[in-house]
Amino acid sequence: MSGHDDADGADEAEQLWFHDDPGARRSAWIAAALLALVAGWFASGMLMREDAPRLPPGDIAPAPVRVAVATSTAERVGNVLILEGQAIPDRETDVIAETSGKIVELGATKGDMLAAEDVIARLDGTGREADLRRAEAELDRASRDYDNALVLLERGVGTLDRVALTRATRAAAEAQLENAREALSDTVIRAPFAGRLEELAINAGEFVSVGAPVARIVDNVPLTVRARVAQQSVARVTAGQAAEVVFITGEARAGRVSFVGTNADPQTRTFLLEVEIANADGGIPSGVSAEIRIETGETMAHFLSPALLALDERGALGLKTVEDGNRVGFYEIAVVRAESDGVWVTGLPEAAQIITIGQGFVRTGETVDPRPDDRALPNGGGGLQ
Repeated sequence: MSGHDDADGADEAEQLWFHDDPGARRSAWIAAALLALVAGWFASGMLMREDAPRLPPGDIAPAPVRVAVATSTAERVGNVLILEGQAIPDRETDVIAETSGKIVELGATKGDMLAAEDVIARLDGTGREADLRRAEAELDRASRDYDNALVLLERGVGTLDRVALTRATRAAAEAQLENAREALSDTVIRAPFAGRLEELAINAGEFVSVGAPVARIVDNVPLTVRARVAQQSVARVTAGQAAEVVFITGEARAGRVSFVGTNADPQTRTFLLEVEIANADGGIPSGVSAEIRIETGETMAHFLSPALLALDERGALGLKTVEDGNRVGFYEIAVVRAESDGVWVTGLPEAAQIITIGQGFVRTGETVDPRPDDRALPNGGGGLQ
């Protein structure tokens, strides 16, 4: 039993060798063949890359970019100066109490339309009425004294000094009477001019002091629209020119330039401009924003969609066109008038081939493949065709 176990241990300890195994020899040959094949493939690639013919640069040029173009013809159009302004009343003022007293009556309420001299309020005038009666009586006495002095002088029993003294006394009495009348008149607060009672700061029964503001009157007939015009444009407008004013409320009114300043604001270098509109019904309130449009002559311009405008490398606003040789051109433009469906611009030739599609993909001087644009485009009666 132990001898058999020793034989088995000796067999397990014996090493195994495959040199004489046919399968092992085949695997080695296959691995060597694969290695040679890979090396040959790499070598052939390098040789092919080195030996492959190279095309000189520039032999294959990219095809020109296809763009759509439309012909635009310049037309005569009115230059329009557009300004942003604000409506202001023709007149406005605070009504001040000219005497002290208790308010006994209100003659108007806030928001009323008043005519000139309409009563706004009345103050207690009892004391002023008494002063008036006293002044009237004093004038009667002074007048009698003067008349008596003249009679005595004519009879030879009077003197010139007596006449002069009574004359001075009478004059003082006349002045006192006038002051009393004015003081009584001041107890009635009246509208200084026709307008709307915009504010009323008093109530019946209150006491007001002299100089206190009691009301505010605003006159919107006519209405003035005030704006600032740039120094580059001030020479284009003069007093008397027709103007169209469109208010933020949507209402549009015709008016005329009533004033153009001659001294620029030192901060903004702009000039004051005022346009007057009738506003007979007072329907347009003061203080609202407005746009002023003033035609200042005519010029030749092209009408097109603002979507066609582009910027060059310097950031200048302009339009890209197709010039001779199908090369891209760029013209700086200026907008002279804007409408709801397009803008009028200057800076282009009288007739121009404007790029309408693809302008964002081409540069100035680049050759393009232009094709007519048959889309419906803005047309100002001779603009883009």
